[in-house]
Amino acid sequence: MLSSWPLTVMAAKEESKAQAPDLAPNAKSAILIDADTGTVIYEKSSNEKLPPASITKVMTMLLIMEALDDGKLKMGDKVSTSEHAASMGGSQIFLEPGEEMTVEEMLKGIAMASGNDASVAMAEKIAGTEQGFVDMMNEKAKQLGLKNTHFANVNGLPADNHYTSAADIAAMSRELLKHEEVTKFTGQYQDYLRKESAKPFWLVNTNKLVRFYSGADGLKTGYTSEAKYCLSATAKRDNFRIIAVVMGEPDTKTRNNEVTHMFDYAFSQYTNYPIVKSGDAIGTLEVEKGEQALVPLVASRHYSVLLRKGEPTDQIRHELQLDPKLKAPIEAGQQVGKLVVFKGEQTIAEFAIESPVKVEKAGWWTLFKRTGKKLMLLD
Repeated sequence: MLSSWPLTVMAAKEESKAQAPDLAPNAKSAILIDADTGTVIYEKSSNEKLPPASITKVMTMLLIMEALDDGKLKMGDKVSTSEHAASMGGSQIFLEPGEEMTVEEMLKGIAMASGNDASVAMAEKIAGTEQGFVDMMNEKAKQLGLKNTHFANVNGLPADNHYTSAADIAAMSRELLKHEEVTKFTGQYQDYLRKESAKPFWLVNTNKLVRFYSGADGLKTGYTSEAKYCLSATAKRDNFRIIAVVMGEPDTKTRNNEVTHMFDYAFSQYTNYPIVKSGDAIGTLEVEKGEQALVPLVASRHYSVLLRKGEPTDQIRHELQLDPKLKAPIEAGQQVGKLVVFKGEQTIAEFAIESPVKVEKAGWWTLFKRTGKKLMLLD
């Protein structure tokens, strides 16, 4: 199983940034990355700590998607609205105290309408309290290695000690996009809530690029008077997905225009070269004294390297490098080696390889039988 984060960044990273024009001159901070490798194509003050407004909900949605994947939630589960959730101002879907919606409907309200009330209702569903969910957000930020991020709430309403950076938002967005189902919500332009009720609520995506830019399918807009106009946007054409983040833009038109320029630049100048496709077998892990002696390794998603268009690919190769003499027990998700990508003799990317399963230490009888089989083969 390949980790989504490369161990090293492509050697072309510095070259790509140096050659990129100023794509977001009006933004306080910006970054443009390849979603597969995390390679930075363009950046501007990308590590500056700034208020993120509703881009905060990228992390909120990430924890919701993880809860769904872990089986802690189902899309059809009912979520009740507390007095606290219903009291949220700003962008909302106008939940009333005691009103119930499904997780799926709440996700629509967060992703499309930026519902502050829906965000708090989901936080309380998962963690019991909003503060408990905020603690989960900050813990996840630490796990992702985000050094310029701290959350004080789940929706991005102005608060002390609530900040992040464009680079950290890109990292969160990249993690969220592992959950491919999320783009069903973030990429939809319009829908309804309470459609069959006397008070249907028309949802229109606050991210207009999903309607007007080919391939755009997310992720989250944001605005407060302090943060100004922010956007974490993603677009995919063929197998090439990019993420663009801008913070502190003066208005929505400038924000959308500059993200469009970032997208256009990436798609016109770059492509991704496939190394391993999702589902491809990449090798076998041998575990000394393991209950399972051999563990098949399969790519969990598409992996590639970022190249400039027209750049030759004939010297690109990859090599599986597993840690020698791995001994049980091994935990699921434990790093066991790396996939190294070369261009000629130069290393251009390294991807962590993790064990897809837990491998317990074998008992003496299993080891005895295994030794016996080996001796029989030698005979």
